[in-house]
Amino acid sequence: MPMPPWDAGTRLESRSMISEPCVRLADLLGVKLTWYCPKPKPGVFRITKTIHNILQGVAEPGVRISGEEKQVLMDWIGDNAKRYWLSPGGPLRPASEGGADVIMIDDPQMTGLIPLIKSITPKRPVLYRSHIQIRGDLAIQEGTPQEDVWQFLWENIKLADIFISHPIPSFVPGNVPASSVAYLPATTDWLDGVNKDMNAWDQGYYGHIYNESPANISTGLNSKWPLQKYLIQVARFGPAKGIPDLIKSYAEFRRLLPAHDPTLEAPQLVICGNGSIDDSDGTIVLDQTMHVLETEYPHPLTSISVMRLAPNDQLLNTLLSASHTVLQLSSREGFEVKMSEAIHKGKPVTATNCGGIPLQVQHGKNGFLVEAGDWTAVAKHLLALWTDEALHEKMCEFAKLSVSDEVGTVGNALAWFYLADKWANGKGIVPEGRWVNDLGREEAGIPYTDGEKIDCRGTLGEH
Repeated sequence: MPMPPWDAGTRLESRSMISEPCVRLADLLGVKLTWYCPKPKPGVFRITKTIHNILQGVAEPGVRISGEEKQVLMDWIGDNAKRYWLSPGGPLRPASEGGADVIMIDDPQMTGLIPLIKSITPKRPVLYRSHIQIRGDLAIQEGTPQEDVWQFLWENIKLADIFISHPIPSFVPGNVPASSVAYLPATTDWLDGVNKDMNAWDQGYYGHIYNESPANISTGLNSKWPLQKYLIQVARFGPAKGIPDLIKSYAEFRRLLPAHDPTLEAPQLVICGNGSIDDSDGTIVLDQTMHVLETEYPHPLTSISVMRLAPNDQLLNTLLSASHTVLQLSSREGFEVKMSEAIHKGKPVTATNCGGIPLQVQHGKNGFLVEAGDWTAVAKHLLALWTDEALHEKMCEFAKLSVSDEVGTVGNALAWFYLADKWANGKGIVPEGRWVNDLGREEAGIPYTDGEKIDCRGTLGEH
């Protein structure tokens, strides 16, 4: 589609919400877009993960970030800036010295850069992107751990020129000026390792890798794989991912199935996900999961495969592609673009009504939505999808055609290029709580039409 006028010499700096495919696309279009990540430091990751859990409301009661931990985080940010980004020609130097024209800061980890940037170049645009769930109600409730963490972060974030959030208004704390809020979903790339089409031979190879992995601490894939489909949840092993409810749902589904149709063989359940370098919760939650299975659900244990996966996009692709139904039973969630990735493959999903999930899942059309913790409803939906082939096929066909371009690389590029163009030209925008994609399409003279597939614009909470 036609893009707004763009100065190919303008340079952007970003963090992880501008994906690698977007960086490659920018290069092809002549846009100087670069992506910088901080050098890691032992000890800092536990602090950033605790901040994440507190903001989500899933940390243990009473857990807080101490003043000393806050200082460790700020020192780490300052060290990275001085050593790597403020050196001659570095991205945080003034634009006249080879630095960026527009800077995007992604998420709480690096918010300490904002006052540093503004102290050097007060008029240079800094766009802040918040891509996690924040308990906006607790963030402004005096005395809560969320309020303490949020005020610490807000002292830096409030200096940014715009606050870009997942498109869920309740994720935006009430002290963020409504006029500065813009909405932008997480995105994926339809040609990357997770989403590209794979032939049967390749899928067989990665299925073999899964079964032979030393990280597989339970049963492998069914010997009839890939002919025998299975249920799957792909998510990190975190306290908010609803894994206990997933196990309860599967056990209840197994109880209901014989009474409904004793001739049908029950599918396997695959519980898997990647960790990350700062995922200090992963091992704990994985151990808890295995303990629950072994002590409370020994009967279905042989039909449940649990694995913390190595970073391998093609393996994830294989597991999703060969599945029957995809689940996501989070109790707290950000946008969770994995839903769109599953739907794009034509997989019906059963998921909780949390975060950005209901923006992607159309209840009764490409999946089912349930309240968090309602494992009995999940079991009934699984039973319907497993026993009613016509229903499953209908949902599969609808799913393939129901994904919005907003969650792909092109939609992502549209949003960031539009924002950079507006701010680099010194105009900026006052978004007033609108989706960046809508603003960009209108600027290009091609607004969304009724026939186009877009993510739901319904109000999920208010700001």
